Amino acid sequence: MSTATADHADDANDGGSPAMHERVLDAIGVAIAAGELPPGSRLTLEGLQQEYGVSRTVARDTMKVLESMNLVYSRRRVGIVVQRRELWNVFDPKLVRWRLASDRRAQQYSSLTELRIAVEPIAAAGAARRASAAERSQLVALAADLRRHGEAGELQAFLAADIAFHRLLLTSCGNEMFTALEAMVAEVLTSRTQHGLMPFKPRPEALDAHEEVAAAVAGGDATAAESAMHHILDEVRNAMGLH
Repeated sequence: MSTATADHADDANDGGSPAMHERVLDAIGVAIAAGELPPGSRLTLEGLQQEYGVSRTVARDTMKVLESMNLVYSRRRVGIVVQRRELWNVFDPKLVRWRLASDRRAQQYSSLTELRIAVEPIAAAGAARRASAAERSQLVALAADLRRHGEAGELQAFLAADIAFHRLLLTSCGNEMFTALEAMVAEVLTSRTQHGLMPFKPRPEALDAHEEVAAAVAGGDATAAESAMHHILDEVRNAMGLH
């Protein structure tokens, strides 16, 4: 039996399902992000197979994903080594999620909130200048959804509308660099809800500010859109005790 055939047979015996691959990837990713596997730690495919009960194919594919994120590197006769932190692809949404799931969550929230403060107000101004008529209308509708779900205490529906709102700002602003951050921002918003960092009912000031952003974008007022987005992020920073 060839190696490829053997790998396929292993996968057929589980240890190779997409769900298993994601479980192993998340477990190792969180361990690296949390420092449980510090830079310089060495991993082997055989060790991963034994620890997680997966096929060699799953172990190899997991390492390929981590290597693509620059979390590990592989060298002949050395094996698979955890990479230095300064070389990690810190904008990768998976790594953002893993860092937010680790005991270093507070530092990650602080970094990401500072990034959002630097980017999203400018993105809101860009959307006021460049968004299409359909995008402007959709943003107003999403702000209304946020008001309705927020006042009703419907946190999951509120989260979905909040993600859609911020994604739309980033994708309609006309700056492809900002657009590339939309999945990362979605991870931050999701994590706040999952870790109980959102109030049962969002603050009225936050709902007001989202409506102000939407109205400013719809009216083409870049200055007002930028200012209102600053208000949203100032509220986030204060609510989370970030300084």
